[in-house]
Order: sequence, then structure tokens, then C-alpha cells
Amino acid sequence: MNRKVRILIVEDDMIIAANISLQLTRLGYEVIGIESRGEEAVSHACRNPPDIILMDINLRGAINGIEAAHAIRRHREIPIVYLTANNDEATFTKAKETQPHAFISKPFSTLNLQRAIALVAEQLGDAQPGNSGLQVMDDRIFVRHNGKMVKLMLAEILYIEAERNYCNIVTGKGHYLVVCTLKTIENELPDAHFIRVHRSYVVNISKLDVLSENHLEIGRKVIPVSRTHKELLLGRLHLI
Repeated sequence: MNRKVRILIVEDDMIIAANISLQLTRLGYEVIGIESRGEEAVSHACRNPPDIILMDINLRGAINGIEAAHAIRRHREIPIVYLTANNDEATFTKAKETQPHAFISKPFSTLNLQRAIALVAEQLGDAQPGNSGLQVMDDRIFVRHNGKMVKLMLAEILYIEAERNYCNIVTGKGHYLVVCTLKTIENELPDAHFIRVHRSYVVNISKLDVLSENHLEIGRKVIPVSRTHKELLLGRLHLI
């Protein structure tokens, strides 16, 4: 990856968290935050998604690391690396349900941490534009989701929202986060049905419900329309 991999640390022992942060920074990663409670980790991951989450299983607060990972998975597909002092089979089985990318047992060495994070970062690199986990066909696309290629019919896509180097493909049934730019997806999709309406949005014009002066609506989602894209949108809708 050309940019630094962004990592969120979720660890309730601040001394351990600070040490991990220092090690990761020295290894060239960007630590975007440290959270000690599961619910705060969920909020952070949804508000400002990292590339990787380093998640302790035992946390303070209402939910533990496994429960936090489940909650994050409902909103974002972010690789999770568990930190755990619990090596019992029951904990491992529960954690495995969240499809983590790796486990690091406490206590761990800098080398253990470096290797685990490097392997996940390499997988992220494999998913960059040019190998984005996105395959487009005439009437459908296949996206990489939870380790599998999932079929999405183009007619089912409502809109696509950019989130930094990610794109969130939204359908009536759910959403799918892919690691590529909005420009990459825009170039791949048929322009007869999909159009950029804002720097952060491409929409399926057949799903358009409402068009107003500076926004449109698809379902209940209000999407801004920039002036630079509005004329093309109106032309496509034959309203000029």
C-alpha cells in the first residue's frame, strides 16, 4: 500500500495499549486511536473506519471484544486481529465466529505483533485498485465479502458511497465494503444506469425517488447533488 496502514487499538490496559502503539508506529503504521471499552470501539470504527482493528477480547464496559467485533461487522468489513490471554477452546470458538484475520496470544513479542499485522496489511494491499476484489459483468458484479466473492445484481444496487480508500455498495438487502476508490467503481459500472452526483456518491438513476435543488433521495437516504454534476444528471433524466 502506498499510504500508511491505519490501525485502531482496542485494549483496556493503557500501559499495554501505549506500548503497542509505540511499536506499531516504529514499524511504520499509523495508529488512529486507542479505545478501552467495546462500545467505544464500535462507535470509533463506524465513525472513522481503520484499515485494521487490534482487538483485546477482555474489555471494560458493557460488551467484550468479541461482542464489539460482531457489532462492527454489522456495519463495516474491517480486518480484526484479536489479542487474548484466554487460550481456552470456548473463547476461541466464539471469537472465530467473527471471522478474524489473526490471533495474537498474550504475552507477545514485537516480532509476533509485526508478523501478524504484516500478513493482514499484505492482504489489504492485495485488495487495492487493480486487484480490488471487484469483478464487473454485464448485469452483475461480484464483490469480496467475508472472504468470499458475493454476487450483486446491478439492478439491486441503490447507490455507492466513498469512504476514503473504500467504497460502500448499498443495496436494498444490505451493504458491502470494498477496498477501492469511487472512481474505479464508476469506470467499471455501465453509465446508462449509474452516474456520479457528488464527489462521494454514485447512484443508480433507476432507483431515484426524489430530486430537489441540491439533493436527491433513494429510499430514505438523502444524497447531496453537487452543482458540477447536476446538469449531467438532469440531462440523463431528460429534464432539461
